[in-house]
Amino acid sequence: MAQDGKRERDRAWIMRTYSGHSTAAASNQLYRTNLAKGQTGLSVAFDLPTQTGYDADDPLARGEVGKVGVPISHIGDMRALFDQIPLDQMNTSMTINAPAVWLLSLYIATAEDQGVDPHVLRGTTQNDIIKEYLSRGTHIFPPAASMRLITDLITYTVDEVPKWNPINICSYHLQEAGATPTQELAYALATAIGVLDAVKATGRIPESEFGKVVGRMSFFVNAGIRFVEELCKMRAFVELWDRVARERYGVEDPKQRRFRYGVQVNSLGLTEQQPENNVIRIVLEMLAVTLSKDARARAIQLPAWNEALGLPRPWDQQWSLRTQQILAYETDLLEYADLFKGSEVVEAHTQELVDSAWAEVQEVLKRGGAVEAVESGYIKQKLVESNAERLRAIENGDQIVVGVNKYIESAPSPLTENLDEAILTVDPEVDANQRAALGRWKEERDSAAVDAALAELERVAKSDENMMPASIAAAHAGVTTGEWANLLRKVWGLSLIHISEPTRLESKSRIPASA
Repeated sequence: MAQDGKRERDRAWIMRTYSGHSTAAASNQLYRTNLAKGQTGLSVAFDLPTQTGYDADDPLARGEVGKVGVPISHIGDMRALFDQIPLDQMNTSMTINAPAVWLLSLYIATAEDQGVDPHVLRGTTQNDIIKEYLSRGTHIFPPAASMRLITDLITYTVDEVPKWNPINICSYHLQEAGATPTQELAYALATAIGVLDAVKATGRIPESEFGKVVGRMSFFVNAGIRFVEELCKMRAFVELWDRVARERYGVEDPKQRRFRYGVQVNSLGLTEQQPENNVIRIVLEMLAVTLSKDARARAIQLPAWNEALGLPRPWDQQWSLRTQQILAYETDLLEYADLFKGSEVVEAHTQELVDSAWAEVQEVLKRGGAVEAVESGYIKQKLVESNAERLRAIENGDQIVVGVNKYIESAPSPLTENLDEAILTVDPEVDANQRAALGRWKEERDSAAVDAALAELERVAKSDENMMPASIAAAHAGVTTGEWANLLRKVWGLSLIHISEPTRLESKSRIPASA
């Protein structure tokens, strides 16, 4: 209690909305609008070409530019994206994986242009390329090269960008791919172990400093509709991560063993049918990651009610933001200790998840680790089986989805009377305009500086040096996303793993209309 008799309130989590579309300038306007409404961090959605290392003028990018996120081809785009947004005051999450080294390099270079010391930058690069082989398919390079990029980014940030979370281990996408809570826990932890073992194997981090690496590891988690089970899952994550940090890596500092995670809810539950029902689903799922103080999310981004239909409008994003703000600032949730400590039900189910997940972690490690279990198809097969069971339960009615397979009668919704106006539509000229702007950029930049930067990048890629310094220099020189990625494709080759087709950015594995 405070001296005035009032309970002290915990600091609220970072509030984000996942956004970006059309162009860097349009996305910048959206970001500044959202920040003015009380959003406390940014979550950048990149378009599919950027995610897969292609420029807007590449034939493979045609028709995808600016559709599901913002196109970022060079430092000029990144400057426009964060125009009038001081990066030393911002906490920025970037959903980027295969080209994470490049996008962070552009971000650092933009900060330096603003006069900001990279040591103060705060945020996260997703950088979990391993799950790309399992769920979304937006991998570029073979596993060994991908792991090299992951470790280069992590080892660079430890000293040079120490407040940055260099990776988000994405159990989020594992759940999208069909993972049960046990599988989500196990495969996310196995991936984290694989990453940390790879970082240790580089020899770049002294043993005495390794706790810093563990302490900056973060996770990106999905919260589903079974919110009691999801709450227990998060408590299990906390316990298991503490065990991994203590027992496997000898981390003594409790702060460095803390389970750090952000969350986006409802990836599996958004429905096109009766989409207004998504609002209550989103609220319940948010409770799963906020009610338990000892396992509370450090950052939350809520989807909008209409994201199963298309891109949300600013008003739709505002609605999701207000939902977070009401819980954080109007209720008394942040005034109390953990509400579930001592609960026989919660603690029993948490222990069940801990035991089953730890057993599956050991199975993966027995098979050589996460990368080997991906390459062998073991994890993918497990996810396919679990997802098939989930869909079968929906289709036969064992799992009720309101408005989809039960209670499907509905009055006309005023929210979707005009579907074209119920979602944000991207100007069809965006593609052509971005190609034209990219052409001007290439004509006006210093081509000699670009050639020199690419030559140095190639030299480093063929060595065992860290890719980050050369990538930052290339960003400053005006190198493009496609040029960076194509050079590495030439040096390292393409990934031979073809497990899943590329999917829409942060695609929602929605309930099928046929259910």
